[in-house]
Amino acid sequence: MDDFDIDQVVQRALDRLTLLAETTMAMTSTLDSHAAVQRVCRILVPQLADWCAVDLLDDDGRPRRVSVVHRDPGLLPVGGLTGLLPNLPEEPVGPLARVLIGAGPLLLTAADIPSPDKAADPLHARQLQLFDQLGTHTAVVAPVRARRQVLGALTIGRSADRAPLTSDDLAMVEDLTHRIALGVDNARLHRETQHIAERLQRSLLPTLPQTGPLQMAARYAPAASTAEVGGDWYDSFLLPNGSTTMIMGDVTGHDLRAAITMSQLRNMLRGIGCDRQEPPGHILRRLDLAHQSLYPHATATCLYALLDQDDDASWTITYSSAGHPPPLLITREGDTRFLRGGRGLLLGVDAALPRTDAAEMLPPRCTVLMYTDGLIERRGEDLAHGMTRLRQHAAALAREDVDTFCDELLAGMASDHTDDIAVLVARTPARSKRIS
Repeated sequence: MDDFDIDQVVQRALDRLTLLAETTMAMTSTLDSHAAVQRVCRILVPQLADWCAVDLLDDDGRPRRVSVVHRDPGLLPVGGLTGLLPNLPEEPVGPLARVLIGAGPLLLTAADIPSPDKAADPLHARQLQLFDQLGTHTAVVAPVRARRQVLGALTIGRSADRAPLTSDDLAMVEDLTHRIALGVDNARLHRETQHIAERLQRSLLPTLPQTGPLQMAARYAPAASTAEVGGDWYDSFLLPNGSTTMIMGDVTGHDLRAAITMSQLRNMLRGIGCDRQEPPGHILRRLDLAHQSLYPHATATCLYALLDQDDDASWTITYSSAGHPPPLLITREGDTRFLRGGRGLLLGVDAALPRTDAAEMLPPRCTVLMYTDGLIERRGEDLAHGMTRLRQHAAALAREDVDTFCDELLAGMASDHTDDIAVLVARTPARSKRIS
């Protein structure tokens, strides 16, 4: 072998390593598997092939074409030939169906690519239509496989004006699909973990009381960019003396310990509140003492309020805050103001300090909103801007029913949130005779 041949071999090896490295970087740069494989396709075209397609299996086992890239984008129609594909046939005949049940990688020459009217099943027809539309002379279809499970398929194709794909290219394609599979599998594991964390968090949240004249609603929205459980929580229940509690809290941290502490704090507060039936400041001080004994190194915020109907049918809120954002009062006419009384330190800082209460008369058909800081905080933004934005959104929703109020508030305030959010809403009725 002369020097020229050696240089060619070395250059091919370097090109192959570069392609594999770029593919690995593309698959590890995001947890969005669809975006990642689209980047991979743009890397492979035109370096390795004239066009590239990736099909992934949905959770129900149906294939979905998530990316098609051609060296000449003008050949692709609007929509790019992506979307849901026909179901896998019971007896796989076409190369894509065979690969999706574990065969491959398969090298296809012109003799192996009949016209679309010769297809054996709908899935085969879709693949042959793709070959025909993109002018395919040779192709390789390879399984995207991780942990002995097929996640999808990679297809690359070359036209007749380019050197054909050969069996020598199969090893390269296998290396590529291995890297694609690791990225897709990691993305799916992350998504599953995120769903499990969210289900765990939601299972710890209570059912709101549905008796009495108050209308109540609540929402919990997990952080959009994390798979961790958090310490945000809300609660509401009826006390033996007839008061309705409204409670909102946030345990510091985003891990399983924070979720456990949150659950235990909520249960302790329920027990203390039902047993003592004292003003909110007294209840929070008792909770702080218990919290300091059981969780000496943890801190949390908490807002504890009592809603009571007076003899003249008017409503009063009595509340105390342990370092929590203030509740927002929204009148039927859209006037808003924060209830800033009863302020105190976070739980877990100094349980010996006394805690105070504040009380407010509530107008008929007003809305009381409690929330965690994820609703108003944005990275790089002054907190005052978030609180002003909250007042504006809440005022616009003052006449909506409480469920719509919560949904629209989250849609308007939490589109790009990076923290968990909990929201609790109570609405007073129109003035009427006291219900005993």
